[in-house]
This record gives sequence, C-alpha cells and structure tokens, in this order.
Amino acid sequence: MARGSTDSVLGATDQRLVAALQCDGRVTAERAAGVLGLGAAAVRRRLHALTADGTLRVVVSPVARPRRGGSAGALFLRIRVLRGRLDQIVAALAAREDIPFIDVTTAGDEVFAVARTEPGSRDRLVFRQLPATSAVESWESATILHVFRLTSEWRHQVLDPAERAALTPLDPAPAAAPSPGPYGIEADALEQCLLDALAPDARMPAAALAARCGHPESTVRRRLARMAAEGRLVTQVVVDPRRLGLPIEAKFLLRVAPDHLDATGRALAAHPAVHGAFATSGPSNLHAAAYFPDLEALYGFLSRDLTGLGITHVETAVVGHAAKRTPGPVPLPGRRPPEVAAER
Repeated sequence: MARGSTDSVLGATDQRLVAALQCDGRVTAERAAGVLGLGAAAVRRRLHALTADGTLRVVVSPVARPRRGGSAGALFLRIRVLRGRLDQIVAALAAREDIPFIDVTTAGDEVFAVARTEPGSRDRLVFRQLPATSAVESWESATILHVFRLTSEWRHQVLDPAERAALTPLDPAPAAAPSPGPYGIEADALEQCLLDALAPDARMPAAALAARCGHPESTVRRRLARMAAEGRLVTQVVVDPRRLGLPIEAKFLLRVAPDHLDATGRALAAHPAVHGAFATSGPSNLHAAAYFPDLEALYGFLSRDLTGLGITHVETAVVGHAAKRTPGPVPLPGRRPPEVAAER
C-alpha cells in the first residue's frame, strides 16, 4: 500500500471502480465503463493509477468456493503481549506463511490472528511456541468450524443493485468433488500455472498468461472462463478501507445459543458492514469483523443491529493496526513455518 496516501479518501468514481472490481476482479474497462456510465479510456486511466501507486491490488482469493462452509483447517488466535514487547511478537508472527491475518487492537497489548493448521492437530505454534515465549502473557485459540462470510465476499456499498447485478458474473456451478490442493482444490498443470500467475495480480492479461504458461491464448481464455464458472477462480480486491471512508474496524466475539447460531451467523453475513463471520469452538462461538465510517456507526451496530439475534454476550475490540493481510495460496504441505522467538 502506498504509505503517503493512506489517509485520503478516494473520490466517488474511484470508489465505484473499486466496487466494480469486487464484483468481478477481471472485468474489462469497457464493461465497467458501460455499467457505471463512464468512458472506457477514463476507466483504464483510473485503474492504472490505482494499481500503479499501490492503492489497490486484485489477487486470487485464498479460499476457493468449492470448499465453501468448511474451515480448511484454521485457528482464531487471541494473544496478550507484555507491554513493550508487542513489536517483537507481531514481527515474529508476520514472518510466518501460515498466518495470513494479524490485527493489533487499540488496547496496544492484544493481537488477533488467523493461523492455518491441520484440522484436529496439536498445532506447534499453540502447543509449543507460544507457551515458550516470555513476551506472551496469555493466549486463546479457537478452531474455525464454519465460515459464513469471507473477506472476498464483502462489497463496498456505493453501487446500486442493478449495477452490482450487471457486474457480477452468474453464480458458479458446483465443481465435481474437488480435492484439497494449494488453493483448496486439485488443479492440473495449466490451472496451477494460471493460479500461480494470477495470485499476486488477478488482472494479468490472457496474452501474458499464455506466454507464461506456454499455451495458446485461446486455450487460456477458455480455461479461465471454465475456472470462473466452476468457482475455481475467485478474486479479491485488496484496498485499505480507510481509502473508502471506513476508518473504523472492529472485531466482535459473540456468544450465541446453539439454536440461534446458524441463523445469527447468516444474519451477520448479510449485513453490509460485515466482512468476516465464522463459527468457532470456545466460549465465544461466533466471531465477526466489520468496517464503519465512524464510532457512532459502530455504536448503532451494537445497540440496534445485534439485537434480537439470540446473542447473550458481546465483546468488542477496535482494531488499531492491521499488521498483516495476505490474500494468497495456502502454504504447501510439509513446509515448516519459522519459530516464534522465545526470548528470555
């Protein structure tokens, strides 16, 4: 992300382009222009400017849609750190490929993270490394049991329903019994090459993909269309929410009665502010994350939107710093992540 511009809110046209890319990360400038009532040349210029200065990136989402509803093996971590040792722990966690998301709360001594792991395993980080680290005061881990809303599914609310529908591809047909692989699916050589190439830049042109993967451009275009139709190519827009006028991010740790859990999770997933919602093990059995334009909107969410959902307890943590957000492929099996240094 370009550091010098993170405090300024994007103009209305740029925000609408971001929302268009959320609907379809590979949408052409011509199609976006037609739906949004803009000139194609202007759209190309603005998209180039937004990507060139690091304001946004379009990447391949780490979670493929055929695994929808499953956790693919992930832990939600809550780590309390001794005062003065926060930077050390955050740096050690951020160096690990198996931890894609790290948030530091405004409390200044608390870290939330998501760690990929083998379901049901005695995770090395939780059982050995965190206990051996003197800078860690306490920690909690919860297994993610069910995903209601993924970050890649969140949509910035600046398009009307007709515009969003016109830009969103048809719902993908379910893939036939996919097997887990580095991207959550089993891919042949061409598909794997395309996913690897698109992971950091999902808007790479078909001609460039054809040259990289050694196949005719027509073959690449057909395969991309098939992957998208089967839900095997899901894109995600990476953009600082502050640039969208949403400077407040909050995490919610909720306790919900079992007979309300599924309905409450679905209700949260449908809320326009919520960009993540999942059921977990542990005393807080439903976790959510949301963006807000200000603290008053956060208060309204707590005092109005969470009522009547069977929630018996709410704990709110405001994010002070998003230390790591890494969309990308799940690390290949067998690669051991670096240790969290046990400084004594």
